[in-house]
Amino acid sequence: MEKTVPPIRLRAPEPEDLDVMMLFENDEDQWENGIATGPYSRYQLKQYIGQSTNDLYTDRQLRLMIELPQTGVVGIVDLCSFDPRHNRAEVGVMVLEEYRHRGIASEALRQLEHHCFSRLGIHQLYAYVHADNTHSLHLFTGLGYVRAGYLPHWIYTGRGYKDVCLLQKLSSSSVE
Repeated sequence: MEKTVPPIRLRAPEPEDLDVMMLFENDEDQWENGIATGPYSRYQLKQYIGQSTNDLYTDRQLRLMIELPQTGVVGIVDLCSFDPRHNRAEVGVMVLEEYRHRGIASEALRQLEHHCFSRLGIHQLYAYVHADNTHSLHLFTGLGYVRAGYLPHWIYTGRGYKDVCLLQKLSSSSVE
């Protein structure tokens, strides 16, 4: 039986998203997945929202809120480390725990990929995923990302080092 994915919408962050952004950015369990070394203040996130042009070429990153029509924001999908010369960007997705395993992250990534590949001219997207994070590995490989590398001891967690898989997806229109 196929899972019914709820309709989602990706949109730019609004000032009203400050509380949910605080939840994601200040979740210490997620810090090891990124480069954060401490919590963000409301002021810092408010400035981020206000100063972001939501233009990947200007900001070199793009954050979009994942919204369910009747519920509101349930997650965030990000492009970062954008390299305009080589037309590639790192992708990440986070969904509130109570909304995980419903296909929301998959649909958000599909929509983001369509935007990147058809409108922004991006050639490739990539993600760094902990080698032991089977849910995220399954998410990305299920969407056609391939394992492009294995990086031993890549992430320091405070409890030791973790291995990471580098997953990559090329735009179908740019594959030779």
